[in-house]
Amino acid sequence: MARRYSRRRDTDRRPARWIAALIATVVVTGALAVFLGRGKHQQQEEVTAEEVVADTVYRYGLPIEYFDVTHDTIAPHETLAELLMSHGLTAAKVYALTSHCPDSVFDVRKVRVGRPCALLKDQDTLATARYFIYEISAKEYAVFDLTTNEVTRGEHPSEWRKHACGGVVESSLWNAMVASDASPQLAVMLSHIFGWSIDFFGIQRGDEFRLVYEQEYVEDHPIGNFHICAASFLASDSLFYAIPFTQDGEELYYNEKGNSLEGAFLKAPLDYYRISSRFTNSRYHPVLKRYRAHHGVDYAAPTGTPVYAIGSGKVIDKGFQANGGGNYVKIRHNSTYTTTYMHLSRFAKGLKVGDMVAQKEVIGYVGSTGLSTGPHLDFRVYENGKPINPLTIKSQPKKPISEDNREAFSAVCDSLVHELRSIQIITSPSPVE
Repeated sequence: MARRYSRRRDTDRRPARWIAALIATVVVTGALAVFLGRGKHQQQEEVTAEEVVADTVYRYGLPIEYFDVTHDTIAPHETLAELLMSHGLTAAKVYALTSHCPDSVFDVRKVRVGRPCALLKDQDTLATARYFIYEISAKEYAVFDLTTNEVTRGEHPSEWRKHACGGVVESSLWNAMVASDASPQLAVMLSHIFGWSIDFFGIQRGDEFRLVYEQEYVEDHPIGNFHICAASFLASDSLFYAIPFTQDGEELYYNEKGNSLEGAFLKAPLDYYRISSRFTNSRYHPVLKRYRAHHGVDYAAPTGTPVYAIGSGKVIDKGFQANGGGNYVKIRHNSTYTTTYMHLSRFAKGLKVGDMVAQKEVIGYVGSTGLSTGPHLDFRVYENGKPINPLTIKSQPKKPISEDNREAFSAVCDSLVHELRSIQIITSPSPVE
């Protein structure tokens, strides 16, 4: 199997094994200090062992400068064992290494194509491999000690950096976020935060957003971890704010009046896709070729899209209707409301009748089972046993800011609202430099 390697060598690296090098350096430094100390004019301070160690460059928790490093990536259809043997490890060694790795630390069967990895060898004996590193993600890694067969996990040092952006919706919130030089992942996060207040399937051209957020960086490279510090959204001439505040040990988002943005029900049971059919008493059915009532909302989405419970409740029915809803789940939320999710490709693993589910818990995945012409979710809401329009369901907010926290919240809110209002709105993509 052909493989490309990139080898990094520093010509000024200290020779010999890294532990021996540290010891030798300390010994020599100490001898020089004693010799110079005998003179009348000692000009140089003694270098301690701690200073030598502090000067060492570490990566993966190892003094990386004392090793010869070979970088690689996981090839398509390649197992961890195959990769290790391609680097000269014997089958017996690979078996001993992988069999000692508990799944709780790292499941060796879940190596992913394209993930970077590295082999660390002693500089003086390049035939001796000491460590194998597998990058689990941009932040996490697994270290395989080829001497002891021990496997450990670690994280690269990271930092959070603050950013701000604002934009106008021209075609979609996703595109508007890209136009403002921000990650489109933030569009999904906004739909989660404002999910009880704004129907993101119905946002229109001209709607505006402003956003203050933090993004995590590893070695100056941004990764897909975000935290929304504050947000505002102008939708249909109504302005909505999202102000984070910690109350009773829990951080939630509140509007400028101190009311929680999290209601008893989500506005939609899946993330950010197109409504293909609305609630009506007379709809032309594409399969049956006749008009009949459609007491639900169809959300067109790719097969496999996660479907959430819009509120906490109990699974009271789950099954399959060949000439109807296909795979479906029914949830009773309280004495008033029940919801049904139909045409699922499959159910969430382990889901069964009688289970209690939490709000936003995945209960299944979009599909086209039953009487359906394409992948979509048919979502229905029943109030006291009667079908109602899911788009008009009222959500009941969680606990508002208490009187004891009102003054502190007002100070935070005023500061963040002022910061949001100062953000410049981007109406077109930034020019490519």
